[in-house]
Amino acid sequence: MPYTVDLQCTIPYPMPYLRAVAKAANMAMTHESVSNGAACTILLTDDDYIRQLNIQYRGEDRATDVLSFPGGDPIPGSEELLEYLGDIAISVDMAKLQAASKGHETTAELQLLAVHGVLHLLGYDHYDEAERAAMWAVQTAILERLGLSGIQPTEDEYDD
Repeated sequence: MPYTVDLQCTIPYPMPYLRAVAKAANMAMTHESVSNGAACTILLTDDDYIRQLNIQYRGEDRATDVLSFPGGDPIPGSEELLEYLGDIAISVDMAKLQAASKGHETTAELQLLAVHGVLHLLGYDHYDEAERAAMWAVQTAILERLGLSGIQPTEDEYDD
């Protein structure tokens, strides 16, 4: 694949989670025609760690499912000056709860969250209904390409 997805974990997670997240992030970048060689980092973590990130960077004392931190500067020292899209943190704890409540596998929820996070890195947002509709349409198209046409966020998710 023409992209670099650096996967990191604060605690061990099963290899299928890691593969699914990387596949979803790559699919989102491919769908959005991101330049070859672009890179991002995705951290799989737990509710406690993502809560600390949410406090530190957003001033909100609660766990959340996904946080995105856009980058944009080339990676220093890289041979081709890779475009660095940014960092994404995903709570596997939250993904498990959301998957169970919606009746699908945790890996599918993690893929949804990875796609959602990458779209934020690319400038999509959902502060108003028009932005939300645009982001959800792209998200839906990417999930369909992943074979996850029935996987969608609930209305109360992503209130960030």
